[in-house]
Order: sequence, then C-alpha cells, then structure tokens
Amino acid sequence: MQPQTKDALDAHVREIVHWHFSPETGTPFWLDFAAKLDWDPRREIRAYEDLDRFGFFQDDWLRGGPVRRWVPKPYANRPIYTFETGGSTGVPKSRVTVDDFRIDYEAFSDTLPDEFFPKGSDWLMVGPSGPRRLRLAVEHLAQHRGGISFCLDLDPRWVIKLIKARQMDQVEAYKRHVIDQALTLLKAHDTIKCLFITPKLLEALAEKISLKKAGITGIFCGGTEMTPQFHRWVREEVLDGIYFAPTYGNTLMGLATHKPFDITDNYAIIYYPPIPRAVLEVVDPDNPMKLVPYGQTGRVRLTTLTKEFFIPRFLERDEAEREPPCETYPWDGVRNVRPFSKLQSSVTEGVY
Repeated sequence: MQPQTKDALDAHVREIVHWHFSPETGTPFWLDFAAKLDWDPRREIRAYEDLDRFGFFQDDWLRGGPVRRWVPKPYANRPIYTFETGGSTGVPKSRVTVDDFRIDYEAFSDTLPDEFFPKGSDWLMVGPSGPRRLRLAVEHLAQHRGGISFCLDLDPRWVIKLIKARQMDQVEAYKRHVIDQALTLLKAHDTIKCLFITPKLLEALAEKISLKKAGITGIFCGGTEMTPQFHRWVREEVLDGIYFAPTYGNTLMGLATHKPFDITDNYAIIYYPPIPRAVLEVVDPDNPMKLVPYGQTGRVRLTTLTKEFFIPRFLERDEAEREPPCETYPWDGVRNVRPFSKLQSSVTEGVY
C-alpha cells in the first residue's frame, strides 16, 4: 500500500472509530462494547493496525435483534433498511443501513465504461430477491446511470434447501423458472443493454440465447465462486464483444471491483476492495492476525469502515490468494475467491 493511501486509511479509521464510540454519535452496540473495555478506542485507535485490539468480530452478533442497536444515533430517525445474509439454516445475519448500498454502488458505477454500460440504458437483474441488499443495490445502480432495473423472483434459500435434500431435479426446474423469467423480460424490453447475473445463471442463460443478439453490451457478474475456467469460458464462448465486469461483494462489505483484464493473469479473478470503506486481507487460517505472503493461500478477513457500519476483523467463509497492488488499485487484493476449504462441508453455494 502506497504511503499516501495508508495515511488516508489511518485517518479514516480514526474518524470512523470516533464516530461509532462517541456518546453523541455512537452506535448502541459499540457504546456497550466500549463500556466493558479498560481502554478508550477514541484515544488508542490511531492506525488501521490498531483495530487488532478489538479481536475478531463474531457473526452471531448480527443474528437476531434488536437490529436498532446497530444504528448510530444521528441516523436513529432516518428510514432504515435491514438486509440479510445467510439464513439457509437458523437465524440469518442482519445488516442495517441507510445509504451505504447507494454510496457503494455509485462508486462502482464509476468503474463501468459508458461505451458498454450506456447511460440511460435499462438493466436486467438476474439475482436473488427478497431481503437481500443486491436487488436494491442493482436497482439503484441502474437509476444512478439513468436507467430502469427489471427484476425477477429468485429465492436462494429454497435452492439451498433443495440441494441439501438432493432434489436435483427440482433444482434444475427452479433454475429453468428463473431463466424463463429472464428470457421473457429480455424479449419484451429491447431497452435492456446491461445485465447483472450470477455465474451459474449466466451459464444457464447463455445456453438459451445469444446475449449479443439480445442487445446486451455489458455484464456485471457477481458470485462467491467464479473460477478461472469459468472466466475463460465466458470470454471465449459468451461475450463476443460484451464487456465483462466480475465482482466480489457481500452484504457486510459492499463491493470489490475487478482488476482490468490482463491475459497474463491467466484468467484469474482478481478483486480489490473499496478502500477506505472496506479492507480485504488474506490471513493465516491458524493465526488470523497474520497476513500470508503475496501469492499464498489463506482465509479472507474483512474490515468494514463506514459511518453506518463498523465491523473490524471479520473472518469470511472464503479463502483466496493474496494479490499485490496494481496500477489501478495501489493496495492489496484477493485472487480466485472460493469457499474456505475447512468449511466446505457446511457451505452450500446454490445459485451463486
């Protein structure tokens, strides 16, 4: 990380910690947390590395209510959204937000070339609906760029239940149901030029139709497990001049953008987080306070730093290789994100 980027990150950390731990602006959860400490985060957190003092954020803290304990005091009377992640079994994790999903996707919009994602064009959102952040985020992205988002019904929790019950014929039937909705919308609205879709559904849709002939010029593709083999197949068999923007995102982080395509990367999927709003690191699974060397495999660790949401040192259910900075993004990235191997027996990807 370049020195000016590191200085900006440290300053942002101090601002966010002061906000969440001050009596005037603080978040009820973090004010209660601080009351049990024998040190004051506002005084002693001076740099990004100091966040290690909080230990690891536990995902069970986000399960159940009251969710308003996560709302900073200045936002208490603002309209609040709650987005869920997980939930295929047990209580899902909830994240409250006001504007973060808009801010994150407006920043992502700046990375999309207008030539392929034309301003004013409409979008098709082929992804999860319901209590997910993604649906509203893509809809805002379309609106921010002057278009309209057409959406469909997709319940990923039902797909995961079918997979766990090994009802694969029903999984295929549900996939056909989703693809049929997408095909109907594409045929009915020739203003749709831009597409959000998950990798598995992109593969299924491309079997049914030429996206180029359907008028698609840009594809924004997101999903936890996007392999180099899939990436190469998309570029060689599907795109035919369509721009491909792979991303890695989740409800707790926001959106990590792709490194500009370079054939010398051998179709690796390389993402860079939206520093300073979120930081992704690749850590030793057995010592998750320690980064692995560049090129080595480890567990993905997330730190989210916005005024709406502070989540230090959260261990994701993903693994990846640590990627060095590049010209476009002068900070660490992650390469070939996939389910964390030690948790694979409990991770079911479904439509992603």
